[in-house]
Amino acid sequence: MAAETISPSRTTSQFWSGVRLAVPATVAAGPFAILYGALAAKQGLSFFEIVLMSVTIFGGASQMVGIELFGQRLPGWIVVLSIFAVNFRHVLYSAAVGRRIAHWPAWQQAVGFFFLVDPVYAESERRIEAGEKIGFVWYMGIGLTIYVAWVVISAVGAGFGALIPDTHAIGLDFLLPIYFLGLVMGFRKRPLWLPVVIASGVVAAIAYRYVGSPWHVSIGAAAGVALAAALAKPHPPADPEPDEAGAAP
Repeated sequence: MAAETISPSRTTSQFWSGVRLAVPATVAAGPFAILYGALAAKQGLSFFEIVLMSVTIFGGASQMVGIELFGQRLPGWIVVLSIFAVNFRHVLYSAAVGRRIAHWPAWQQAVGFFFLVDPVYAESERRIEAGEKIGFVWYMGIGLTIYVAWVVISAVGAGFGALIPDTHAIGLDFLLPIYFLGLVMGFRKRPLWLPVVIASGVVAAIAYRYVGSPWHVSIGAAAGVALAAALAKPHPPADPEPDEAGAAP
């Protein structure tokens, strides 16, 4: 009886805890969503197409790259590869968080991976560092809040973005990088944080100069991963399993 009474209350508390953590990300991503909606409208996309892109892709950087390349009338495979280059980091996110949610049912894992954007990954990592498990309800509190806000605000940008004469001049496109910098700084106490960040930044800058956007994102990330793997200390071997008599083999 007591468990039945407490469980719904705890579930609600977990959900709203996630919602509260999503608020800063929503505020930071809001101007970027308006920028996306405005630029997509100027590229000739209809209101329905703009909203549909936010609903189905749910990735600010990917959507920005997509509308930029759509306007250049490039082959579809180039658009797909470019978006993959921007989204390569999500492969790493899935590898890191996926093993923490392996106990979820398959459908919950599928939903969770769809909502695994940058702020959701960052908050999940912080929760893991605090020694807490990632619950589906808590996770959806973050993911759904950011998702709904992104779709709604990008729709606002599509409808009213034309009223903004120059989105770059007023610095709307600079707010999201500031937020990402804050996410990176949140992991500064981790071992090897500084050399990995420096390596990623330097290699990304070089790649941007000689390879171009958006490939510099994946190249910089790969450099950081490679350095972290090279400098990581191996885990000590696990103790041998005792035999049936209780003695180690």
